Amino acid sequence: MGTMKWLVIFVLLGICSQAATESAIQVSVFSASSKTMILRWTRYSGASSYKISVAPKSSPSNPIAFAQFGPNTVMGSVNSLSPNINYVFTVEALDNSQGTLSAANVESSTAPETMEPIQTVKPKDSRTLMVDFTLKSGATHYIIRVQNSNGFYREDTVSSSPTEIQSLTPYTEYTLSIMAVNSGGRSQPSLPVTAMTVLPPPQLSTSSPTNDSIVVSWPPIAHAVQYTLSVYKFGSNTNMKHNTSNTNLTISGLDAGSLYMIKGLAWDPEGRQGEGSLHINQTTRPPTPSSVNVSVVMSNDVAELSVSWELEAEVFGSIEYFVMSDQNLTCNSTSSSCTLSPVACGEVHVIQVTASNQAGPSFPSSPKVFITFPCPPESLDLVESTEGNCTLTWDTVPHADSYVAFIKRSDGGEETCNTTSNNCTYHCQCGYTYLMSVLAFNQAGASPPGKTLNYTTLPCCPEGVSVSLVSTDTLEIMWTASRGAELYQTRAADSSEVILCNDTAPVCALSDLSCDSAYSMVVTPCNEISGCNLACKAHTKDTAPCMPMNLMLNPKNSSCVSVSWTANNRAATYTASAMGDDGKHTCTTTGNSCDIADLPCGSTYEVSVTASSAAGQSLPSYSDSLETEPCCPVNLTVAQVTQAMTNVSWSHAKGAHSFITSLTSPRGHARCHTQDSHCLMGCITCGTNYTVTMEAFSHSGRRANCTYQGFSSSACCPSGVRLYRMAGNSLRVYWRSAGSSHGYITEMMSGSNNFTCTASPGENSCDVSNIQCGDIYHVVVAPLTPEGSKVQFCPQRLYSVTCSDSNIGSVIYRGKRSVD
Repeated sequence: MGTMKWLVIFVLLGICSQAATESAIQVSVFSASSKTMILRWTRYSGASSYKISVAPKSSPSNPIAFAQFGPNTVMGSVNSLSPNINYVFTVEALDNSQGTLSAANVESSTAPETMEPIQTVKPKDSRTLMVDFTLKSGATHYIIRVQNSNGFYREDTVSSSPTEIQSLTPYTEYTLSIMAVNSGGRSQPSLPVTAMTVLPPPQLSTSSPTNDSIVVSWPPIAHAVQYTLSVYKFGSNTNMKHNTSNTNLTISGLDAGSLYMIKGLAWDPEGRQGEGSLHINQTTRPPTPSSVNVSVVMSNDVAELSVSWELEAEVFGSIEYFVMSDQNLTCNSTSSSCTLSPVACGEVHVIQVTASNQAGPSFPSSPKVFITFPCPPESLDLVESTEGNCTLTWDTVPHADSYVAFIKRSDGGEETCNTTSNNCTYHCQCGYTYLMSVLAFNQAGASPPGKTLNYTTLPCCPEGVSVSLVSTDTLEIMWTASRGAELYQTRAADSSEVILCNDTAPVCALSDLSCDSAYSMVVTPCNEISGCNLACKAHTKDTAPCMPMNLMLNPKNSSCVSVSWTANNRAATYTASAMGDDGKHTCTTTGNSCDIADLPCGSTYEVSVTASSAAGQSLPSYSDSLETEPCCPVNLTVAQVTQAMTNVSWSHAKGAHSFITSLTSPRGHARCHTQDSHCLMGCITCGTNYTVTMEAFSHSGRRANCTYQGFSSSACCPSGVRLYRMAGNSLRVYWRSAGSSHGYITEMMSGSNNFTCTASPGENSCDVSNIQCGDIYHVVVAPLTPEGSKVQFCPQRLYSVTCSDSNIGSVIYRGKRSVD
């Protein structure tokens, strides 16, 4: 027991000692299969042998296999393993006593087990095989080995089933086996299977020689014994199959202008069909155009032939049509019409239409013979057979079936004449320029316009002539423009003169005519081609009356003026007008004077006279100025300033320039003359009734007498005013009365007291009680107006009232003064 213990210790010391001096052994997996693992390790110095032990990774402490190799071996295999199992492989370097010098391990899985043979192999196309196999548990992917008898060898990695083996050679036999692969390696190949690719597709080329056939051809395919073509018409459900052993085929009985899709395949000797070709699209040639129709059209004054035909509704794709005339005219179109240009009159065309598509042209249509429109007639001539009738003639032209003569008047009116002969008669009227042309017709249409013949008749006499007076010496003649007139000659004549006017407009003004005269006027229309029409009638018109002269004004009263003048017209009505700020005032008469009444005061007018008649109105006479009497002021006020002086004021008076105002009474009068609206008058007697009058004067000196309500001057101030002492501190004021029709008021005013007493009419004294002695009093005695107010301009008197003890002593008069 003790000896074994030391042996173990020795072995371990040997290993440690050697590990200290040698590099540890290293191991790796060289290759793996489903039952065998080949390992590679590094040589370890001093090793006498190498040992491989194998344990499942799930139980690494339970080795299941061993293998031992000589000292010179660095690669060895372990057999009889299980597929698709993870193992731990340990490699040990052993000494002569089978002691471990160094050890290393590596983990690896064995490859999957051998696959079942490939289940099915079938060709997808000539270069591809479809492979179907059973998947293997634990495999991460698969390797399919492909080889043939010609030395071809290839391995394709695939991940699932089914899968494709591509890039093969057509019609070749291949041997295929499969291996499963995981992280440990690949399994053994399965038992091989054989498969053969099919024939390649034919390379088709097509063409359409006619509108109902297609020719298909292709290069021969090796080993092919037969070919099949499938023909499908676009837009239908028909699918035709054709078999042949040749390398070309003509397919007939097809629809014109239709798209066909063609596909081909080859059959090998084993009876297998090869890979189908791609679809080839081929269109049959279009059908021959039918129902060709030809007509003449005009474009920018150029004659062209419009050729049309019917389109086939079932035609596929775009078709181009080629139209050709034997007159070397061609045109192309993708619609159902085309234009041949240019064409001339009197031509014969043979026209055919060909349709083309990508397959080629159709057969031309049946020839269409078309004769163009005739050429225009020439040598037009006009003969005026009788008054108002004209005959137009011309030369006949080839290919013409009939003629139409167009007679167009200058006002736009037209006449036509249809005939198969070479002349036409129509009615001519005055004042027109006739434009005449002739067109020839056939089934193709009308000829181009030929030369135009014109003929102008005399201008017509003006109608709607009106003569109006535009001023006193000017007549304006207006008329409706007459047909054919380019110039108008107007002639006006009275008993003493002739006036002419030439103008192109239908109006003429004749000026500087004699007033109040009758003129005869004739308007003559002319043109350069046919001359003047001298058969037009005259028109008569009077000029306006002459202007009144020698105007005279004679005012008859304040609101009326008599106007007179010199009348020098044959028969006229005269109107006198006064024009002022308030408007116009008139009077009318057939004589030489009339009165203008109801003129307001204070106004200025310009007066003139005009004469009027059925012909018109004269110029107004030279005017004269008229000024009516000024207006009286509406309001006048007299205010008394002092006993002997008044202030008179009044409101505005229209037209008044200055005023004389008078106050008149039996006891005297006062007057003032002013341009103002007020004046101050002196020398007024108190207590007197005055008559108030005024004279208002205009700028020209016309006067208005104005009367107003009378004025009564105020009562006279009393005289002899005295103060007397009474008993009980009372004073009596005494005066001499100037009249007994009004009362008086007495006022006594001091610095500290004011006293008032009133006396009735007829009384001349008044008592004032409770007078304070020792004051100076201002005393005023004034009459009362009828309204009860005090007259303001009576004088004050100054008194001193002295004291005797507490009573009034004496009253001392100190003088008098006017009211402040």
